[in-house]
Amino acid sequence: MFRKFFPDEYLDSTYLIDFEALYKNGYRGVIFDIDNTLVPHGEPADERAEALFKRLKNTGFQCCLLSNNQYERVSSFNRNIQVYFIENAHKPSRKNYRKAMELMGTTLENTVFVGDQLFTDVYGAKRTGIYNILVKPIHPKEEIQIVLKRKLEKIVLYFYKKEQRKRKNS
Repeated sequence: MFRKFFPDEYLDSTYLIDFEALYKNGYRGVIFDIDNTLVPHGEPADERAEALFKRLKNTGFQCCLLSNNQYERVSSFNRNIQVYFIENAHKPSRKNYRKAMELMGTTLENTVFVGDQLFTDVYGAKRTGIYNILVKPIHPKEEIQIVLKRKLEKIVLYFYKKEQRKRKNS
């Protein structure tokens, strides 16, 4: 029942992802959520985020920010990053995941999505057919509607982790 929400990978941080290994495995595009995936909610791009995007570009990745936030938030975050972006994305709708791949010139097979929410980020990527990585939120302070979703996410992640342990032991 919960499997449709299970991420392909679950890591502690965006900044722990081995992007070079992903590139070696044929991935060429990365779609990112912003808030609590790259920086705390509402914060501007920091040095760590800027260094990550510089590294990704040098590796050969195309990147796109995919956010349910409005234009001002997404464009200001992107000011020093300078990648493609789509604001007001209506995640988990598939439409803008596809648009992001179109902008980057990538396909379902060579695109990865990184986000911190199961029911918007991961579910949208899974519905679209994109390999996805769920990361733990950077900061606990979140809007009330997200706090409520996090309670449901804990239930899904309990079953995800249980299944992962079962796979390791078999």
